[in-house]
This record gives sequence, structure tokens and C-alpha cells, in this order.
Amino acid sequence: MTRLGETLRAYQARDPAARSRLEIFLLYPGVHAVIYHRIAHWFYCHGLKFIARCISQWSRCWTGIEIHPGAQIGRRLVIDHGMGIVIGETAEIGDDCLLYHGVTLGGTGKDQGKRHPTLGNNVMVSSGAKVLGPFKVGDNARIAANAVVLSEIPSDATAVGVPARVVRIAGEKVDYATQVDQIHVTDPVQKELQALSSRLEWLERYLDEQARSKNI
Repeated sequence: MTRLGETLRAYQARDPAARSRLEIFLLYPGVHAVIYHRIAHWFYCHGLKFIARCISQWSRCWTGIEIHPGAQIGRRLVIDHGMGIVIGETAEIGDDCLLYHGVTLGGTGKDQGKRHPTLGNNVMVSSGAKVLGPFKVGDNARIAANAVVLSEIPSDATAVGVPARVVRIAGEKVDYATQVDQIHVTDPVQKELQALSSRLEWLERYLDEQARSKNI
């Protein structure tokens, strides 16, 4: 009951449309999804995985939010709207996180074992964002709407784009040119010309050697 009470208070603090804790408890699908997940996770951890999946599938039908019973979720998670959220089996979510609708915490299909991301504390993932792979998103990070995150995000960072890149850390702008060297990028045409030049020099040396050997 303590966890439920602090979750309801977290919804009140983060959602300006929330009018009362009773309304949140009765009508907010994010609250229901987390409650069902706590039950499913208990069964999952005790080896009753079929029952766990039955509960999670019922929750998915009822709330539109799919959370695998193996996922680990911290305290005071707020799911705003929530429709279309998918959270994978090995995903981990810290305390005080905020997820908007359409978020995926998924895998890439390339990994075994730990396949899904880990969110630190107080992480916000905006609408439609996809976080894919077994890496960490640091504490207090912010992921913009529709971003596709494929690698680790440091603490206090803001990530945007497809694929996502860090544009701010602790409120300070990040010079993207320092992350990707756009000056010393290899020119493929120049590289090919250099290869042809080297080949011509070799042929000239070869012909000179052949001509000298005939004269001898």
C-alpha cells in the first residue's frame, strides 16, 4: 500500500490533469499496468511463468500497455496515457521515471541474455521513442519524442533524433562536431585516385625494369 500511495502522489505531481488520487487509481491505465506487473513479476520470480504471462497478457488487453513479467520496475513509475508502450523481459527501470505513450524499451535481436535497456533514476522517455539494446540510460536523462536510441546515454543528457545523439548535458549544449569528426572524413574519390596513382607508378617502374633488362 505504501508503494501504491507514493505512485498516486507521483501521478498527481507530474500530471496537471489529475484531479484526485481516487480518480488516478480508478481510471489511469498506467497505474493498473504497474499493479498487474507487480503481481505477474512475483509469479515470474517464483518460477510460475505461464501464470505470469497470463496476467501480463490480460493487462495488455485491459490497458494497452505491454510489460513482460520479467522486467524490473522501480518505485513511482509514471506512465502518461500509456497506449502502445512495450517493455521487454530484461528491461530495468529505476525510480521516479516517466514514460509517455508509444515508448518501446526493446531489443535489437542481436543479443543474448541481457537484451533490453536499463533506465536510471528520474529518466523521461517521450512519446514514440524507441530505446533498443542492452545499454544504460543514465540518471536524469531525457529522450525526445520519436528518438531511436541505440547506444548508451550519459546522466543528465538530452538525446534527440534517429539515431539519437546527445545534444545537451546538464543543460549545456553539446558540440555535435566534437562527437563526429566531419573534417577528417575519408574522401572515397580521393582514396580511389590515390590507389590508381600508386598502380600507375608501379606499372611505370615495371616497364622501366623490363626495358633495361632487354637492353642488357
